[in-house]
Parts: sequence; structure tokens; C-alpha cells
Amino acid sequence: MSAARNQPKLTAKAYEAELARLQVELVKLQEWVRASGARIVILFEGRDAAGKGGTIKRVTENLNPRVARIAALPAPTERDKTQWYFQRYVEHLPAGGEIVLFDRSWYNRAGVERVMGYCTDEQYALFMRQAPQFEQMLIEDGILLRKYWFSVSDAEQLKRFRSRADDPIRRWKLSPTDIESVNRWEDYSRAKDEMMAYTDTVTSPWFVVESDSKKRARLNMIAHLLSTVPYTEVEPPRIEIPDRPPASRSYERPPRDRSTYVPDHVAELLDGS
Repeated sequence: MSAARNQPKLTAKAYEAELARLQVELVKLQEWVRASGARIVILFEGRDAAGKGGTIKRVTENLNPRVARIAALPAPTERDKTQWYFQRYVEHLPAGGEIVLFDRSWYNRAGVERVMGYCTDEQYALFMRQAPQFEQMLIEDGILLRKYWFSVSDAEQLKRFRSRADDPIRRWKLSPTDIESVNRWEDYSRAKDEMMAYTDTVTSPWFVVESDSKKRARLNMIAHLLSTVPYTEVEPPRIEIPDRPPASRSYERPPRDRSTYVPDHVAELLDGS
């Protein structure tokens, strides 16, 4: 049973207020990253429908996409499959002054690839040996690496799957692999446990986010991230907006009928209401 079920209810008002506060802090973190040249990598892992995407959206929605970007890699191509496994992830790592959020990461090999048989036993064993070494190299080079595992119960996952299946806006999120994960719940559990045993290290630990409550998960994850990065507030430059200069008599706007405007859909909507 999720621990969140035994906790006081999080009201919408409290959630919105705390999310707004945390998002202000995320902007401060962003400005510190830009000013200091820091590099941050955040991995979002967990079962399907565990709330990773919604959390990533709340982290990034007020940030500059040139500073904070999302890496959500597609399935590997035939060429990708011939490369060193970590190679295609390396090219998405941040330069100085950047934050990269991996919506799933190199841990695909320890999860879906392992369970669904998309990799060989030899490839899996090699990954388990190399992943801690790879991450240690990133850390030694100065990258701030944070790894989050979103943990959702089987009942809640099934509820979210069924909700998606009935929702024309979110139905696209369900893939055959997602559906198969219902039948392979224990297989995924074993894969996760083994992954943690090998890759939850002192220098690169996993942080588990209870996510049966999406709103709690978002607040808890963001608050934790902010608490682990030694950012300081960067004084923004003073911005003065000048008065608009007087209109020039030499400019005359072209007649409106020379432009093609989109139809006023809203007017039609209001007329019909």
C-alpha cells in the first residue's frame, strides 16, 4: 500500500500555492546554472503511468528551453544498435549552463529491454557493470546527476491505464508495451530490484518518489531536487522599459484587407452559446 494513502489530503489550494513557490525556486536554480556554468542531469524513471511526464512538465513549464531541455529518445535505430550503448545518450548531455531532463534514460536496458527481451543477457550484464562506471565519470567531470524512480502501485497503474484508454486526448500514451506491462508486473518488479542493487551507489543514489498521488509526487520530487543542489540566488540585472517614441509620420500601416487573418472562431463559438 502506498504511504500517501495514510497521509492528510493535499488540497488543490495548498498544491497550487506550493507548486508556484517551488517553480519560483526552479527559476532561481536556472539562473544560477546559467551564471555558474553548472551542468545538471536529471533522470526520470519508473513504471508506465507513474507520473514522470506530468512532473517533468511542472519542472520545465516556466524555464527557458534553451537552458532546461527534455531528452526523450525514440527507439534505437539499426545504426544505434551497433554503437556503444551509452553513446546516443552522451550526445544529449548538457554543456555548461544547461539542465537536461531525461524522460527515461539509459536505464531502458535494465527495465523494458530486460523484461521484453529486447537485449541479450550479455548486453544486460555489460550494462550493469558499466552503468555505475559511466555515471561515476559524469560525476567526476562535474555533472550534477540526480536519479528519480517514480513508484506506483499496481492498482493505481491499472486505474490510470483504463482512464487513458477512455480519453481521446491521452489514448496515444498507451503502447502495446504498456499494455503488456500489466501482465509482467512481477517481472518488472524483479528487474527494478536488480537494477537498484547494482546502480544505487553512494555517489549516484536512486531517490524513490511515491507517486500514487501525482500532486504529492510532483511537489516532493521538485522540493528534493532543489534541496540537493547548492544554488544561490543570482541578482537579476535591472531592466528598464523605455517609453515608446512618438509615431513616425513616414510610416503608414497597409490596409487590413491586404492581409489574410485567421477566422474568428471564438466569435462563432459565442454566437452559438
